[in-house]
Amino acid sequence: MLEALGLTAGAAAAYQAMLDHPAYGVDEIAAHCGLTAGQVHGHLDELARLALVRASAERPGQLRAVSPDIGLADVLTRQEAELASRQAKLAASRAAVTRMVADRAEHRTAHGERFLGMDAIHARLERMGRSATTEALGSQPGAQRPDDLAASRVTDAEALSRGVAIRTLYQDSTRNQPHVATYAHWLLSQGGEVRTTAATPSRMVIIDRSQALVPIDPADNRKGALYVTEPGILAALLDLFDQAWHTAVPLGATQPEDPRTGLTGTERELLRLLGSGLTDDAVGQRLGISSRTVGRHMSSIMERLGASSRFEAGIKAAHRGWL
Repeated sequence: MLEALGLTAGAAAAYQAMLDHPAYGVDEIAAHCGLTAGQVHGHLDELARLALVRASAERPGQLRAVSPDIGLADVLTRQEAELASRQAKLAASRAAVTRMVADRAEHRTAHGERFLGMDAIHARLERMGRSATTEALGSQPGAQRPDDLAASRVTDAEALSRGVAIRTLYQDSTRNQPHVATYAHWLLSQGGEVRTTAATPSRMVIIDRSQALVPIDPADNRKGALYVTEPGILAALLDLFDQAWHTAVPLGATQPEDPRTGLTGTERELLRLLGSGLTDDAVGQRLGISSRTVGRHMSSIMERLGASSRFEAGIKAAHRGWL
């Protein structure tokens, strides 16, 4: 029982023996408790530290037990004070942790917050769409998943009904994807704007030019997204979007050919990427087309240039100012 007050079992037994037999010395206490004299001396030191024994006035050189109503009460008082001190420190630590968590939450809200998993991303996009008041911009490179477009339709319809202007940028290759064409024409019918370009900026959604959602990994948007409101980052994203938008072709319009070269935007971008040393697979990923389609485009360009190899085509294209 006394162990709860910080006493070892041996010290508690020695203390009890001294209370029951005040005249006992070290040897008697040892015999009574089944201890060695050395163990008793150690336990007496322990009792002394807790002020449960004092020097005997009647038996010089020996100790006497302090009455429990005094000694143990003092021990309890000291332990209660230590407990109160620990509780105060714990409360201070809890308050510090609470402040730290709040500060981190404010920092995430102000500068960036990660969303992992498509459910979390769609939920954030829905909240962003519902908060839009003037404008929603989207750059969607590569192939588009039907389920992602289905999730966007509800949010886009609600935003359009409130007069929010929606501008969406796709790659030229999506003109050949029936489900994307269907969605894009629906968006146009509701008052939105859709354009395509050979190479779009990284995937992004920007609301009211004050908040944006971008992928953590541009190569796989399903790995997660980062929500940002930092003005410097937003300004860079807006510049990228605006530059691409102004050179893109409205959906439904015929992709114009360069009057100097006869190249479409896709062909011109394909030549530029191949000229930079990228493989057919890498170029296809950038343009949202297969490597086989890259090869067909390149064969058409070589035929127009009268070249028998890509190397020769590159020289002739550079000589004509196509690169």
